[in-house]
Amino acid sequence: MHILDSKMEGLLQYTINVRGKLLDLSEPKVMGILNVTPDSFFDGSRKQSEKDIRERVRQILEEGGDIIDIGAYSTRPGASDVTEDEEKRRLSLCLSTLRDEAPDAIVSVDTFRSDVARMCVQEYGAEIINDVSGGIMDPDMFNTVAALNVPYVLTHNNGDIHKIQDNTQYDDVMKSVMLFFAEKVQALRDLGQKDIIIDPGFGFSKTLEQNYRIMSRLENLKVLGLPILSGVSRKSMIYKYLDNTPHEALNGTTILNTVSLMKGANLIRVHDVRECVEAVKITRMLRESL
Repeated sequence: MHILDSKMEGLLQYTINVRGKLLDLSEPKVMGILNVTPDSFFDGSRKQSEKDIRERVRQILEEGGDIIDIGAYSTRPGASDVTEDEEKRRLSLCLSTLRDEAPDAIVSVDTFRSDVARMCVQEYGAEIINDVSGGIMDPDMFNTVAALNVPYVLTHNNGDIHKIQDNTQYDDVMKSVMLFFAEKVQALRDLGQKDIIIDPGFGFSKTLEQNYRIMSRLENLKVLGLPILSGVSRKSMIYKYLDNTPHEALNGTTILNTVSLMKGANLIRVHDVRECVEAVKITRMLRESL
């Protein structure tokens, strides 16, 4: 028996509608992070000037990134609150610069606010909304994305994103994640939402051990019949466990990205695009060699 026979999970055939064209997720896609914040936990992703934004956009695309994920509100523990007006201002600068630099790039916007999502889609043509709160922080988010008719990343969370270290009490964390998705996906379907991507929310309302328990069973999410996004890039589940820092967490990130790919993840959200693209290529060769 090949060692990968019981470990590597085949990719299901998924497509999402992006700007009227189908994006095939049977080949995993790499989502490069561009943060227009002064206080994201990894300072290598912080880009606030027009020059820095252009350079980061070029870097993501040149290194093989498929999607650019823009965030203007840091959710790291202890981060400062950002008003809706300030979030919109930051995103407007970034999106106008990005569209000038790379008009055909596929853009995902990381926001939990429905009005921000609406602005980004209607005024700047953002193709995907990535909501780390899973619809919890803004009860109008589900209605908004359904009306906008754009793909929606539904992230598991268990409460206020400002308290991501809290609300970690589960009888069975994986069972709770599955039940959360079953309920939220049905609510979205009832509103007519077509394209849904599920993200187990590594680092949100989970202890370090719970994060690894979910990673070890990530393939279980495939029973939901939806594409899976894995986002562990340089997170504390890596650097706290290895007793280092976000700057030293690239190796651990690449390992967990590879595990995610082997377990069937369809999108990987990362700071380090080139390394993740290489992981996608190598795991593809492994699948083809079985």
